[in-house]
Amino acid sequence: MLTDQDFRLQADHALEQAQRALMPLADREGFELELQNGVLQVIFEDPAPAKFVVSPNSPVRQVWLSAMGRGYKLSWSAESSAFVLEGEPLNALLERLVREYLDTRS
Repeated sequence: MLTDQDFRLQADHALEQAQRALMPLADREGFELELQNGVLQVIFEDPAPAKFVVSPNSPVRQVWLSAMGRGYKLSWSAESSAFVLEGEPLNALLERLVREYLDTRS
């Protein structure tokens, strides 16, 4: 299990990495990314106003993602060196959900 300090460092790194990974898609598809005070927000105007929120939850050592009316709780995987949910890393999960949301435009 991660110490509190290690968790904070890994969570900050994971959110920064997720933001960088989504930047090309955000530029192409026209949504916003905001990383402030340790919270990453993905903000959409189209197909409808919406917001995904990714934030660390220190007491339980998880990164929580709120998107499309659902909550996802990702735990640290030492094996993957990433926060994962059922083996899917944060970056992949977040990108998949963003693409699913954007596909509702069709």
